[in-house]
Amino acid sequence: MNTLIVNIVLSTIIFNLAYRWFLKPTLPKLNPAVVLVPILLLHSMRHLGLMFLTTGVTSPNIPAQFAVPAAAGDFVAGMLALTAAVLVQSRSSWAVPMTWSFTVVGIADFVSAIALSRIYSAGDFLGGAYWIPSFWVPMLIVGHIAIIDVLRLLKREKISLSAA
Repeated sequence: MNTLIVNIVLSTIIFNLAYRWFLKPTLPKLNPAVVLVPILLLHSMRHLGLMFLTTGVTSPNIPAQFAVPAAAGDFVAGMLALTAAVLVQSRSSWAVPMTWSFTVVGIADFVSAIALSRIYSAGDFLGGAYWIPSFWVPMLIVGHIAIIDVLRLLKREKISLSAA
């Protein structure tokens, strides 16, 4: 049994249950910006994916075909999330389009990193970066679900972030 896969699956289930039980039922009652900004700030921490390139944290044998795209994708997604958080907080008219852009790029980065990790058996070389896919990625995947739910609620209710 692959321990990393068990940790990823269980963490994803637990974060998803927390979201479904506690946050999702209250979304219609909350200011969308108050929900989005903390989640976007958490995603802004995706610069930590650069850890895949850090000697001493991961094995020196970690496949570059995984490490470089995963680190770069996380970094780009993190910067887009930070930009979106600033735009949401300032109630900019660009907030929703930037949040969607971040979400598309962020999800594509996760899909790519997961596929590349399987192709190149990157889990065998994670070392101290093991906690990224076992804890951080499941939390952020559920964060993407929450962001999409908020953006869909905004559209369905015809709510503008500038008015929220």
